[in-house]
Amino acid sequence: MGSSDTKLLQDILLYAASAALSCLVLVTGLHYLDPNRESSKKALEHKKEIAKRLGRPLINTNSYEDVIACDVINPDHIDVEFDSIGGLATIKEALFELVILPLKRPDLFSYGKLLGPQKGVLLYGPPGTGKTMLAKAIAKESGAVFINVRISNLMSKWFGDAQKLVTAVFSLAHKLQPAIIFIDEVDSFLGQRRQSDHEALLNMKTEFMALWDGFTTDQNARVMVLAATNRPSELDEAILRRFPQAFEIGMPNQKERAEILKIILKDEKVEDNIDFGSIAKSCKGYTGSDLFDLCKKAAYFPIRELLDYEKKGKQSPEQEPRPLSQLDLEKALSTSRKTTVAANEYCRMNQPSSSGDSGDYQVQAAINEFSKLMISQMINLQSDSPDP
Repeated sequence: MGSSDTKLLQDILLYAASAALSCLVLVTGLHYLDPNRESSKKALEHKKEIAKRLGRPLINTNSYEDVIACDVINPDHIDVEFDSIGGLATIKEALFELVILPLKRPDLFSYGKLLGPQKGVLLYGPPGTGKTMLAKAIAKESGAVFINVRISNLMSKWFGDAQKLVTAVFSLAHKLQPAIIFIDEVDSFLGQRRQSDHEALLNMKTEFMALWDGFTTDQNARVMVLAATNRPSELDEAILRRFPQAFEIGMPNQKERAEILKIILKDEKVEDNIDFGSIAKSCKGYTGSDLFDLCKKAAYFPIRELLDYEKKGKQSPEQEPRPLSQLDLEKALSTSRKTTVAANEYCRMNQPSSSGDSGDYQVQAAINEFSKLMISQMINLQSDSPDP
C-alpha cells in the first residue's frame, strides 16, 4: 500500500472519529437539554416501585407517559381510609359498592354490560367537606394506582404536546390498571367551552373527552375518572354526561360533626370527659376542615400554659403539656369563625359601601375613565400627525 493510500485511510479514519465524536457530543447535549430529563428519572423510580408492588415487570412507556408517571401515587403510601373520615356513612357505602368493588373484584362484574365498572364519578359540594379525602380513601381501599392529574403537567409550549400528554394519561392508566385518574377542582380544567378559550385548551378538552369515551369500549378495562369540584354548575354539559355517578358531599350535621371531632382527636392526648355532642352542637355550620382547624387551635392552649410557667421562672407541675380539655375547645370556639364567614366578611370589607365611601369610589372611577379617554385621544393624535 502506497503512502497516498495510507494517507487516504488516515483521513477517512480521522473523519469517522470526528463524526462519531460530534454525534456523541450532540446526543449528550440533547440529553442534558431535555426539559423532561428529571421527570423521566423520577418516572423510572415510580415505575420500579409500582412494578414491585404489583408483582409484574416494568412497563414500557414513552416520554410523555414518563411525565405523567411522576404524578402516580402508590396506594400503599396513602394514609386515608374510610374509617379516617367522619360521617358520610351512606355515601361511603355507595362508593364501596359502585366504585371499589368493581376495581377489587372484577370477576363479580364480568357478567354482561350492565355490571361493568363505573367510567366516571363526581364528588361535589362546599369547600372543606372532605371530597379530596374521599378520593384518597377510594384509592386506598381499592388498591388502585392513583394518577393525580395536574393541569400544569398537561400544558406545554410546543403545539400538539398537550394532546399527547392527555393521551399519555389514559394510556398509562390502561397499562397500570386498576387505576384511578383523579382531577381535583375539575371545573378549572373541564369547564364550559367558550369561544374565548385558547385553541390549545379546547383541543385538550376535546382530546380528554374522546379518550374517556374510547375506554368504555373495553369492558374489562379497570380505569375510572374521579373528579372533585365545589362548582358543578360550571362544568361542561358533555363532561357531566360522562359522570354517571355524582355524589353531593354536603355540610355535616350534628351527629357527623361529633364523629369528625372524635376521629380528629382519636390519637391525641385528651381528657376522658369531653362531651363531643355539646361541642358539635355549638359548631353548627362548620365543615370538617373547620373542625380540624378548631381542634388545632385548641391544642395550643396547653402549650401556652407551659410557656407561661417558663416565662415566670416557675417550674411547671408537669414536664409536658397537659391533656386537651373541653374548656380548651370552648375557648377556641369562642374566638373562631367559619371559613365561609371569614371569607364573606373579607369580601364585604373590600367592596364599596352604600354610604359616602361609594360616592368617593364613583368619583375615582370617573376620574380613571376620563384619564384613559384622554390618553387614548393623545395616542390617536400622535399617530395621525404627519412625520417630520
